[in-house]
Amino acid sequence: MTQITSVVEKMVQPIVDDLTLELVDIEFVKEGNDWFLRVYVDTPEGDIDIDQCALVSERLSEELDRTDPIEQNYFLEVSSPGAERPLKKEEDFQNAIGQYVYIKTYAPIDGMKEFEGYLLSYGPEGAEVEIRIKTRKVTVLIDKKKIAVARLAIDFSA
Repeated sequence: MTQITSVVEKMVQPIVDDLTLELVDIEFVKEGNDWFLRVYVDTPEGDIDIDQCALVSERLSEELDRTDPIEQNYFLEVSSPGAERPLKKEEDFQNAIGQYVYIKTYAPIDGMKEFEGYLLSYGPEGAEVEIRIKTRKVTVLIDKKKIAVARLAIDFSA
């Protein structure tokens, strides 16, 4: 997490808590010549609507204008994490058990760095994922320290 996303997290967390929402992720990225501050929020049920996103955006924008923690110009975007919601926190992984996920690792495991399959469990050892290799189903244990990216995915084979 960058310093900017850390500062923004401290600002937006009370806002989402007050609205009984969940902060899913924050990104501060440069695309072309423009900077984007993206805040992803959701409801505990996973059914956030545009009015709730607009309310978070308005309140966060006021706070950002008041404190001005970001030097460069940027665009603020507040939205749903979408169908391919990132998995960042322990709770995200626990809630995703039984669902189809995509995990990319820093280092290869059995010669692979990308895994798509059903999350069977998540614990101290890591994520246990059932993947398909050709016609076989194989269970892979992915060490937590090796996970670079994890998100929900859409199973197009189902």
